[in-house]
Amino acid sequence: MRKFLFLALLLAGLAGCATAPAPYGNFVQNSAQANDKKMVDDLVKKLAALYPPASTRFDLQQATPDYFGAYLVESLRAKGYAVLEFKPEPKAATATASEASSAPAASATPGLPLTYIVDQAKGSDLYRVTVTINRQQSLDRAYQVAQDGVLYPAGYWVRKE
Repeated sequence: MRKFLFLALLLAGLAGCATAPAPYGNFVQNSAQANDKKMVDDLVKKLAALYPPASTRFDLQQATPDYFGAYLVESLRAKGYAVLEFKPEPKAATATASEASSAPAASATPGLPLTYIVDQAKGSDLYRVTVTINRQQSLDRAYQVAQDGVLYPAGYWVRKE
């Protein structure tokens, strides 16, 4: 009986870890807006090469309270992408039949889920941008701040499918 109880608790703990939300966002402390702007411009340029702007919709899977996220949304829209911003759903929300029938048609054709992570290697001037699209594909690129304070790409874009 104890083995069964221990096994059940262990599996419940592992299931809790598997369903925990992944940490997304900008984790760089005191990031310069000019650096964020350069990284976003570079990212949007790469996305435009991979996904046609006029016929692609991105559904953000995270809030964008930082400058990087806000500028990313603005830049994607300026490039011609449709962007559905993240709005957490209330847990106890229930819709009536009339509310469900008046829901916008955009939710019938979902876009590509998009998340981003911006982080920095500890004790260095190396930054990394990781964007996950459609929960399976990711784009990564490293950036380095030079002696003059200007941000430069430190390598090529890496795409995982």
